[in-house]
Amino acid sequence: MYSHPLFGGLLAGILAVIPVWKIVSKAGYHGAWSLLIFVPLVNFIMMYVFAFSQWPMERGRS
Repeated sequence: MYSHPLFGGLLAGILAVIPVWKIVSKAGYHGAWSLLIFVPLVNFIMMYVFAFSQWPMERGRS
């Protein structure tokens, strides 16, 4: 059976977005921010922004 490499890449992309969407949503951000994992360099910068900023869900606790 022949499988196109694009299908494997698309499947891997979908499998990567699902957990990131859940994590970003639990942090209090809109899940669509998880789509930034597909943008080179921006994904690395946003990882640090999310890690070191105060999350919207934490703002209500202080």
